[in-house]
Amino acid sequence: MNISASDLGPMGKGMGLSDYRDLAMYVEDQSARCDLGECRTNLLPMIREMSQIVTESGNLEIILHTLLQIMQRYLKVVRGMVSLYDTASGRIFVHQSLGLTDEEAARGIYHLGEGITGKVVENGQKIVVPRISEEPNFLNRTRARDAISDARLSFICVPIMRSQKIMGTISAERIYDNRRLLDLDVEIVSILAAMTAQAVEFYLMESVHNAALEKENCNLRNALKEKFKPSNIIGNSKSMREVYGLIEKIARTKTTVLILGESGVGKELVASAIHYNGVGATGPFVKFNCAALTESVIESELFGHERGSFTGAHSQRKGRFEEADGGTLFLDEVGELSLPTQAKLLRVLQERSFERVGGNTTHQVDLRILAATNRDLADMVAKGGFREDLYYRLNVYPITVPPLRERGNDVIALADHFVSKFSRQMGVDIKRISTPALNMLMRYHWPGNVRELENVIERAVILAAENGVIHGYNLPPSLQTPLISEVSCEGGLEARLAIVEYEMIVEALKLHDGNMTEAANHLGLTRRILGLRMKKYKLNYRAFR
Repeated sequence: MNISASDLGPMGKGMGLSDYRDLAMYVEDQSARCDLGECRTNLLPMIREMSQIVTESGNLEIILHTLLQIMQRYLKVVRGMVSLYDTASGRIFVHQSLGLTDEEAARGIYHLGEGITGKVVENGQKIVVPRISEEPNFLNRTRARDAISDARLSFICVPIMRSQKIMGTISAERIYDNRRLLDLDVEIVSILAAMTAQAVEFYLMESVHNAALEKENCNLRNALKEKFKPSNIIGNSKSMREVYGLIEKIARTKTTVLILGESGVGKELVASAIHYNGVGATGPFVKFNCAALTESVIESELFGHERGSFTGAHSQRKGRFEEADGGTLFLDEVGELSLPTQAKLLRVLQERSFERVGGNTTHQVDLRILAATNRDLADMVAKGGFREDLYYRLNVYPITVPPLRERGNDVIALADHFVSKFSRQMGVDIKRISTPALNMLMRYHWPGNVRELENVIERAVILAAENGVIHGYNLPPSLQTPLISEVSCEGGLEARLAIVEYEMIVEALKLHDGNMTEAANHLGLTRRILGLRMKKYKLNYRAFR
């Protein structure tokens, strides 16, 4: 029997010479085997239908839906699956199926060499299982089969290949008693796989592979963000990540930045991060506290003075603006400047030029100005305490540093950092901060922010130097207030003893995972006495398991 591309119509584009030969042999064999109970002389209409869909539609979903329907109609398939191979993740997953629920299909995930599907993708060789119930490699990962009702099912799995590249498999289950007819059906499924290979390849390139590339790009972007995170700032809370993003954007320019936030939040660290990660990082970073000096001295400090310009000016002196030329000038507490000084600062911001005190020579500077304040400048403008034009000049790119109480677990990260810092400085070995102490640190509202936390930890390191662990009683009384109120003891000594007892019980329960017998032995108490103490402090052993 001779079959040519013209006989098959548009399907010739999806088949090679070997496919034609197999098809011819198949049809010839089928015409003589109708006595096996099923006849395959209807093969040509099936192939023609499939070929037409492949040629006319570029949509893989439509192609695979048609393929599965054809297999069900002509090959009496009970369940069918088209699995695709994602080389990026190494996963082989059910992309479209027949006879499976969405939940069952979602469970059909394999890796190379795993189960029959994994072996076909790994080796590129089709596999025929006459009886599923007798095959140990059949994993039934979808859990779609019943051991009794599906005992007579056969299973075939063929690879979807193009240019020796394996892109997935087509699997089918059906009841058969004749191995020869089963082998013949493997050939027709192989032909269908060859016809769909090009569409599968395009889909993987456009969808799965592009999704993998997008994921990789996302990971790279996140890695770059993490890499940019300023090394001088501790914390990874959401509010601080937003600050890092603002620093990253502004560091590439020389735009004026206004850093806002409560006292002690670390505004100077943000200014330092902007400078050392910016375009002028190689230039000087000059800091000036606008509240540290009297008004009569500030002007000379900022702009410099000429010799003899006032009593005591025995020589010419450069001011902070000249010292910062080519780099960055950080003006801390800018809200404390007097109105006359604000007017002179405005000119520098506008023209990048100034005269020294007692001089008439104009000096040009090229620098970035960073200003910081814990004052509400907008409110000061409304009340006449700050120049409106200067406010708008400074407020080009505001960055608000969040207070410590809004930074969540950053409190613990900062505490650990300060413990390491002061342990090195003092030459002591502090191993950890106890759980009750950590709870106290987390509960406290930190009005002094990071600066207050640093002072608290420095004090605690000194007190805990002997035993190597910072306990709750090593922290200041202001942090212990919530615990003392729970314990309801009167008198300073009783309150302090109660805190020590509470912490020791918590540590013992945590160490022994809530086992009261072991915790009592650890503390040298009976289980009954420990239970009474726990009742006093409203502790439950289940919370430590």
